[in-house]
Amino acid sequence: MRSIGIVIPAAGASSRMRGCDKLLEKVDGQPLLARQARRALATGWPVLVTLRPGDARAEVIPDGVARREVPGAAEGLAASLRSGAAWAESLNLTALMVVLADLPDLTTEDLETIAAAFSEDPNRIIRATDDSGKPGHPVIFPAKHFEAMQILRGDDGAKPLLAQDPPRLCPLPGLRATTDLDTPEDWAAWRANQTRE
Repeated sequence: MRSIGIVIPAAGASSRMRGCDKLLEKVDGQPLLARQARRALATGWPVLVTLRPGDARAEVIPDGVARREVPGAAEGLAASLRSGAAWAESLNLTALMVVLADLPDLTTEDLETIAAAFSEDPNRIIRATDDSGKPGHPVIFPAKHFEAMQILRGDDGAKPLLAQDPPRLCPLPGLRATTDLDTPEDWAAWRANQTRE
């Protein structure tokens, strides 16, 4: 599984946060993006974070993580996926795991779990679900999809690829695969839940 790489798309604008940056919100005393990158690094696999040109988010990315500024980042998620697939191809990786930066409940163990499941059938896309079966992230793409990923367009990400080649599903505990925090209200509810736990 050493041939898997991880891309964390972080070139979005946090447009629903009303002036705040969700990826710089503090979780466990550190910016969420830094925390996610460290959890990815802990797998021992190569990690890439995609960024908007000149983005202050670059300052919180830990050592050991590759960074790429994404031209046309305003286009949406596809711009980061194109960059991630090109990076994976340049390293001769056999698979690319896409880990969204705003899923705060994902653990290093979750990334390893889906990678282990992927290794059982490494020619097929695999996608994490929550315990209800709702599809979420991470998603792992075999290298055979890198070329197609490099021509994706728009903010639908890899939805066209997932429609053409339906993924295997891998359940993760609870709502870890689907709890994303896009708005101040999402953050408030998540933090309140952490306090209760």
